Parts: sequence; C-alpha cells; structure tokens
Amino acid sequence: MKLEGLHHITMITGDARGNVAFYAYVLGLRLVKKTVNFDAPEAYHLYFGDEQGSPGSILTWFEFAGAAPGRAGAGMIHTLQLGVAAPEALEFWQSRLHDAGHRTRREPGVLRFADPDGLVLELVVADDGNPPLRAVHPDVPAEHAITGLEGARAYTHDVATHSPLLTEVLGFDDLGGGEFRLQGDERHLHWAYDPAPEAPGRQGAGTVHHIAWASQDADHDAWRRRVGEAGGHVTPVIDRDYFLSIYFREPRGILFEIATLSPGFAVDEDPEHLGEALRLPTQHEHLRAELERVLTPLVNPRAARAAKARS
Repeated sequence: MKLEGLHHITMITGDARGNVAFYAYVLGLRLVKKTVNFDAPEAYHLYFGDEQGSPGSILTWFEFAGAAPGRAGAGMIHTLQLGVAAPEALEFWQSRLHDAGHRTRREPGVLRFADPDGLVLELVVADDGNPPLRAVHPDVPAEHAITGLEGARAYTHDVATHSPLLTEVLGFDDLGGGEFRLQGDERHLHWAYDPAPEAPGRQGAGTVHHIAWASQDADHDAWRRRVGEAGGHVTPVIDRDYFLSIYFREPRGILFEIATLSPGFAVDEDPEHLGEALRLPTQHEHLRAELERVLTPLVNPRAARAAKARS
C-alpha cells in the first residue's frame, strides 16, 4: 500500500473572478469544477487542472470574498512548483506574464512569480519522470503548457527533525536537508521544508489551506487506520462527491488530506463541459436558489470561447 503522489492543493482567494482570470486565462488551466465549500456553502470552491481534471494537476480555491491577505509562516505551505516541459517554456511564460502585468524573477531553471492574491508560484522544468498533465488553451502552445504539480515547499521551525509519520507511515523518501519525495506508480511530488520566518503565519487570501495526497480507492480505510495507529488525529472518512477524504495534521502543522482517485470530476458533468454549471453537494442542493443569488456570477472561459465561436 502506498500513496500515488499528489491529488490536489487547496488555497484561499478573496476574489473568484480574479482567480479564474489568472488561472484559466493567463496560466491556461482548465476550470474543471465550479462548486461550493461543503462547510461554508456561501463560499465558492473552484477547481483547475488538466483536460480531465486528473489528480496531480489539480489546484483548488475557497473564495472568501474580500478576504484580507494572508501570510505564510511556520506550519504553512509557502510555494507551489508547477512543471513545464523544457527551458524554452520559461521564456514563453516570462513574456506572457509580463504582458499580463505580472512581475517575474528568473533563476536558473526557474521562473518565480505570484498570483493576484500573493501566492508564490514557480515554474520549473519537469524532467524527472512525471507524465505531463496538460490543459488546452488557444493562446498557449502545447509544448509550453503547464504539465502538472511538481513540488510544494512549507515553512517550519524544525527542518532537521525526523518525522516517522512522513517517512515510515506515509512512505515519503527522505532526501536530506528537509527535502522529500513522494513516489507513486505513475507520478511523484517533491516536498520540502524551509526555515520559517520570524513573523507568525496568518491564514487569508493567497495562503494554502491544505495539501491532498492520492490514494487508491481500496486502500483508503487502511490509510485511516494506519495514520490513527501512528498517533495522528485523523477524521472519519468524508464524502466530497468527487473523492473520499480523510484529514490530519503532520507533526510540523501542515494540514494533510488523503483523497481517493475516484469517482473523479466527470461523475456529475459531461467531460466536454466540466466546470460550466454550478454543481452543489447533495446536502446543499436545497440552497441552490439562494446560493445562485449571493455567489458572484462566474463564466467558465472555455464556455465563453465556445459561445463566441458560435456567434
């Protein structure tokens, strides 16, 4: 039994429209699901990824409209690393981001920038084995498209402390110096800890809420038992419609989720029309009229392009 790499990473935004404009228009990801937060249905939960909404490509956001900017600190993820196929892609993205009004910083093999909420992102050359997970966008050549999540970095006050939960229970490879790798059958993710700044973290817009690791469906209950037996305070299995989840905090404070690979995002929408309609959890369907009235209207960019082409 082992984890299959990354499932998704979830952040907080204060502006759903700005979030869609950046990730679906500028970065060229596909908006694959437009739904709401299970625990706060007045807040959007937006999912972006590749054409199929594949685990390993998924970035998601809770929108708390007007949320104050947050600040990453100890026990929080501070940087996400997105893959591209070759160094030439970094040139393309540096130009595209500049033209869209976003500042970048180029380092060897890395292009560093921030999203409109201040979340730090890095584009890195994905040259060590992850199969590409691309979305299709008319303004982004396929050879330059983002290929999925390659890594995530978190802050901690104890970089050197050995973590049996991470290595012996969850199966991460310890590469030394706070660097780890989670290898599944098909995909892996680089995971790392950096020394935390003195200022304490503050959750808000531009911060990461949690990171989810992918599990084979048949192993999910076993993962819950395994984490619990290792002393982790793990939740019951929770049905999130598109996957089953358990949650717990790893010893340095980051909220971990283990999510199943199935049923996936096409369970309630035609794969050709993912993310076009507002989908609600069954428990909140009775709130549809109210939620459609209070949620900011969002148009899926792909649907908008299709409508323009037909006109």
